[in-house]
Formats: sequence, structure tokens, C-alpha cells
Amino acid sequence: MARKNRSIKKTGGGLKFWGRHAVEAALDNPRRVIKKISITREALTTLEIPSDIAVVISDVADLGRVIPRDAPHQGMVADVDPLPDIWLGDILDKQSDRPLLLLDQVTDPHNVGAILRSAAAFDAAAIITQDRHAPPESGVVAKSASGALETVPWIRVVNLSRALDEIADAGYWRIGLDGEATDELETAMGNSKLALVMGAEGEGLRQNVAAHCDALARLPMHPRMESLNVSNAAAISLYAEYTRKRGE
Repeated sequence: MARKNRSIKKTGGGLKFWGRHAVEAALDNPRRVIKKISITREALTTLEIPSDIAVVISDVADLGRVIPRDAPHQGMVADVDPLPDIWLGDILDKQSDRPLLLLDQVTDPHNVGAILRSAAAFDAAAIITQDRHAPPESGVVAKSASGALETVPWIRVVNLSRALDEIADAGYWRIGLDGEATDELETAMGNSKLALVMGAEGEGLRQNVAAHCDALARLPMHPRMESLNVSNAAAISLYAEYTRKRGE
């Protein structure tokens, strides 16, 4: 079946990644083009760098000037290209039973990075965002993801609602997380492969996105707390699906 809701072509120049986990993961990813690594002499003794990658010996002050202020670079900064596009159809055609995680207008790069990390920990097949109202691939995302940016497919689509239609056609049960929902997540899961849909903090899921879900569900929590950070909610939801699959 033809897939029409394709991902978005990335544009723009190169990126800077910093910190050991982000740089090592980039080196281990054959899809990542690394143009240069700037590194202190001390850090160089701890990192294996292929001979075809340019290395610039730098001091700590030099590195601090090329990345955001006070960013924890751990003595290394890599100049890299964005990853090639991944199409939604390519993921769906694999017919995996691993969960998908869709983010509706989650714009904080720290949150997206943390969600990528949870997606890697709990074996999600991909995260999916819209082209607009989502952060670009960046050093902040890479650092927050602690290497998971290189291992978890990140798909950008034009329209999240249309993507949810394609996901339903591929046999997924779509659950939108909503703090006001009647059912708890465990009750709503069912036995199908799962697509979890998370909204932005404060605003939650947009009405049209929620309407393209098969069910809405909430996380059980003590009434003294109204809501969780979206990255925490994503981690708990993915963990619940991971343990359900292990139980099967």
C-alpha cells in the first residue's frame, strides 16, 4: 500500500554535538556524517576516532565558545550533519509489534531528548512529530537523549492526524494520553500493537489529534499531583507497554 504522509526534508547547516554519550553514539552510527571532532588532549586518550574524521586539539575554553554557555561538553564537540530522513511508511512496512510514540506540539528540546532516551530504554519503534511545533535535531536534543538520538528513528510528518490514520491502517491501537480521561492506561491498552499519543504540557492533545485516537486514557496518580512532565509521562507509558509485552 502506498504511504502518502511522508516525512519532511531537513534543511540547514551542520550541527554541534557535545558530551561523551552524544559524541560516542554519533561515532557508532553509520548513518551519521561527522565532519570534525574538537577535543582536549586528555579526552582524546579515551575516545576512538576513525582516521578519516578530522580532529582538532582544543582547550576547554575553546570548546566552551562554540556551544551554549555552561553546556557540559566533557572535553569534546563534534561537527555533524543532520541524519537522513526516515519515512513513516518504512517503519510501518516493517510490521513490528513495538510501540510508536507520537508527540503533539511538544517543543522543548530537553523533553524530546529525554523522551528519545525512554523510547530507547523501552524498545519503541520510533517517535513521530509534526514538522512544525517540534524542535529540530540539535546538540541539546542529542545531549538530553544520551545517545538515543542515534538509535531511535525520529520521523517528522506534515500532519499528525493523517499519520494517525496510516498508523491505524497498519493495525495499531491508538491511545491518546489525557489527564481528564475516564479510563486508566492499563485498561485502555487492549491486545493490539500500540501507538501512544502525548500532548504538550499545559495544552494537552489538540482536539483534532484526540479525535483520531481509538481511546483516551490517563495515568493513575495521587490526587495531590495534577499532571506530570511530558517526558516523565512518556517514560511511564512506554514502561507500561514494555512490561505488558514481557508479560505476554
